[in-house]
Amino acid sequence: MSTYTIILILILIVAIALILIVMVQNPKGGGLSSSFGGGGAQSMGGVQNTNNFLDRSTWTLAISMFALILLANFAIPRASNNNPQLENTLENVITTTPTTTVPATTNDSI
Repeated sequence: MSTYTIILILILIVAIALILIVMVQNPKGGGLSSSFGGGGAQSMGGVQNTNNFLDRSTWTLAISMFALILLANFAIPRASNNNPQLENTLENVITTTPTTTVPATTNDSI
């Protein structure tokens, strides 16, 4: 496996995780943090801590996605400069110079 393939797989994993984290969040304070209501919220660290965790994980995944995409740009396999197909394409080409022809004129005038 090439480095580029590994980076692409990591980008896909981070993208799926980012989608899942964003879908769990509720912009009005509900989401995953509301499911820990009552006494269970105290054992999980509280609603505010859950929101902080989701915010931090969203930012961490977004920054890592940005970094992986930039890194993938440098890992793209490039073609080498010694491409034999390009060097041999004009090998048997015959060049000709165009000739201009002057149309024949007739003197039919009296």
